[in-house]
Amino acid sequence: MFGFIGNLGPWELILVLAIVLIIIGPGKLPQIGESMGKAIQNFRSAKIEEYDDLEEKSQKD
Repeated sequence: MFGFIGNLGPWELILVLAIVLIIIGPGKLPQIGESMGKAIQNFRSAKIEEYDDLEEKSQKD
């Protein structure tokens, strides 16, 4: 799943999360998490819709 990131260990992930907390701030993290969740949900529903459309087109032919 995270093949593009490389070999990140737990210390590197903690460092990245600490930098994110410093830049964004702890007050905005829930808002960012909510927006990311909505974006992923929209992406999944669009993907399912596209698969359904492709399946419907292939059954018509």
